[in-house]
Amino acid sequence: MNFHSLVILLLLPLMGAAIVVVLPRHNTSLIRNTAITTSSLVLLFSIYLIISGDIAPQVAGLWASYTKVWNTRLGTSFALGVDGLSYPMVMLTALLVWVAVLASKGITKQPKGYYLLMLVLETAILGVFMARDWALFYIFWESTLIPLFLLIDRWGGKGRQTAALNFFLYTMGGSVFMLLSLLVLFDATSVHSFAFSAIAEGVSHLDASKQTLIFLGLLLGFGVKMPIFPLHGWLPLAHVEAPSPVSILLSGILLKMGAYGVILAVVMLPEAAKNMQVVLAALGLIAISYGGLLAWRQSDMKKMIAYSSVAHMGVVLLGISTLNRNGLTGAIYQMVAHGFVAGALFMLIGLLYERTHTRNINDYGSLLKATPKFAFFIIIAFIATVGLPGTAGFIAELHVMIGGFERWGWVMLLLSFGVLVTAAYGVRTIKCLFTGPVKAPMQNVPDLRPSEVFAASILISGILFFGFYPNLILDSISPSVDGFMQAVGKH
Repeated sequence: MNFHSLVILLLLPLMGAAIVVVLPRHNTSLIRNTAITTSSLVLLFSIYLIISGDIAPQVAGLWASYTKVWNTRLGTSFALGVDGLSYPMVMLTALLVWVAVLASKGITKQPKGYYLLMLVLETAILGVFMARDWALFYIFWESTLIPLFLLIDRWGGKGRQTAALNFFLYTMGGSVFMLLSLLVLFDATSVHSFAFSAIAEGVSHLDASKQTLIFLGLLLGFGVKMPIFPLHGWLPLAHVEAPSPVSILLSGILLKMGAYGVILAVVMLPEAAKNMQVVLAALGLIAISYGGLLAWRQSDMKKMIAYSSVAHMGVVLLGISTLNRNGLTGAIYQMVAHGFVAGALFMLIGLLYERTHTRNINDYGSLLKATPKFAFFIIIAFIATVGLPGTAGFIAELHVMIGGFERWGWVMLLLSFGVLVTAAYGVRTIKCLFTGPVKAPMQNVPDLRPSEVFAASILISGILFFGFYPNLILDSISPSVDGFMQAVGKH
């Protein structure tokens, strides 16, 4: 492999941001086109890496890596790598940032700052998924905070300042516990290195009780982003007040950062994960039921999708808690599937809001005649939320159900309850939007434009393609799942 490939992928959006900085502020179209071109190049390059063979998915462990030592005394290094867990997240990041930039045509206030922050945010998120050094991981993790805070605070709705402050305080609070745990892990290593491999070697000598305390600190840090109940308080408010393109990234990618961190913590601290297995499963089941019920009660569509995200990430946590092959496979697949579904829903609802200036489902009615394209894509997206056969969510939930049944038995019926609640609010939303009496303000709502149809088609096609052809992802993540099983001591 060309060892510069991962560095190029990481720096591409940052280079685009640098170009945006020097562009004239008044030339909005040039700024937007630069951001679209940059995000397109990142997506194409991430696809090129797998097609060209620069990364090898059939190889167990890291598919590709690049390391340059920073400071030997501090034990830090610029270490990047991708494997079967991180590469799907890298691809998802590149895709959803591209979709979010395309969906940002309605951003007319300070577009230069907006697109600059979007590209900086993409670099930070890619860094989280590619870092193989805990110090570098933490730097990228914290680097997502500032652009997201500013994107919500500057371009959000009426309550944007409260939402941005809530997001900032929740995230910073969780990060304190994460940092303390990482410092303890660093102190436990004989070589005093933050490298993933060195930390994993060092913690193997710790007893289960110490591992559990460290794991709890990491769980609090990662759980805020995931978000794990009851650390989800920032999510509904942030989703409602954030611009819809930013909501695509919040739900489609940011939550996966938390889940990704939890999986890394489980692999690094297997004894702690076994001690916390029941707690993780309970938190997952609570999130599924609680998130689903609150989503069912909402009339604001963005709040509904936000709470449904809590439920779907509960499925991820439940899959992780099983500590078996089917459960983890389902958790990773759900991370990918939810990225497509949440991205599609937030994009479509955001575009609908730009046309109608309301998110209340009771204000709509009989949009099927006025906006058939909207109807087609939104209905498929809500069907995918339920996880019906033929969608990516079905593959994910089936694996989690099987893995959960292998570990917990008939307790998995609670997952079925969550699916039923999801179906209830999905059908209700479709009914309110597209059936019933014709309301005068909704008779002349413009349908999706060609560029919007193209972006929506990509996401919906992904939902259906990975529902009918799951082996493309399953085969790719299999080596990483095998490594996970070895780490927790099960075969």
